[in-house]
Amino acid sequence: MKRRIFLSAAFVAAITAATTVTSLAPAALAGEAPPPLMLAEVYRRGVSLDGFWVSEKYDGVRGYWDGKQLWTRGGEHVVAPAWFTAPLPRTALDGELWAGRGQFERALSTVRSQTPSDAAWREMRFMVFDLPAQPGIFDARLDALKKLLPIPGAPWVVPVAQEHATTHADLQALLDKTVKLGGEGLMLHRGASLYRGERNGDLLKFKPYDDAEARVIERLPGKGRHTGRLGALLVETPEGRRFKLGGGFTDAQRDNPPALGAWVTYRYNGANVSGLPRFARFLRVRPEGPN
Repeated sequence: MKRRIFLSAAFVAAITAATTVTSLAPAALAGEAPPPLMLAEVYRRGVSLDGFWVSEKYDGVRGYWDGKQLWTRGGEHVVAPAWFTAPLPRTALDGELWAGRGQFERALSTVRSQTPSDAAWREMRFMVFDLPAQPGIFDARLDALKKLLPIPGAPWVVPVAQEHATTHADLQALLDKTVKLGGEGLMLHRGASLYRGERNGDLLKFKPYDDAEARVIERLPGKGRHTGRLGALLVETPEGRRFKLGGGFTDAQRDNPPALGAWVTYRYNGANVSGLPRFARFLRVRPEGPN
């Protein structure tokens, strides 16, 4: 006689939560928090540009539309006005919630507000650059995206313009032009790549400076004119390296420094022989963790 085994919903949920997801599939469109998204490595001169697309890097908050709801990359539900999400298709969209060049703080404030302001959201754009659940390589996904967007009557949903990369010199000229206009940098996407929810070399970022993220471990007291407020942050990289981050803070940030456990973005100029960043300076708090 065969015995029937019944598993509780809690047990099934626990097993499901313990499973590591490394790729996306159409099954991800179930109105749940976003699965791992594709993250970029850094472009370096000498990388073959054959088959790559290039676009502007929009300095906003990563946004994932799962077909029903809008999320940040970190899994926070974005409370946007109904009119903002109503025209979106019933398929996954990966993009950037963007308030314009040089307006990261405004975009962050708008996205994190639990009481959405119509006026603030009217200034926002959803810059869509990929279809995570669409099968096939990026070339094919890009063709599908061009058929899906733009949406009539929804100018705030914008397909990111892509062009073929050619040479490093052309890429450098485009970066210089973009930065001069107030942009943050460029993104390069290999046309032959599948969508993989991990950091990989099929997606590259090209900026006029190096930057990275680290987690705040300790807030160190200041000395001299900074007595009584922040002197430096002791931070830890995703790889487990620790160093002090003491420059780049405004007086207001020293008076109200990032919280312990917060992720921060810092600029730096290459690495020293130990592998730690040279001349690291605080840039901003990064609420979504490593970018």
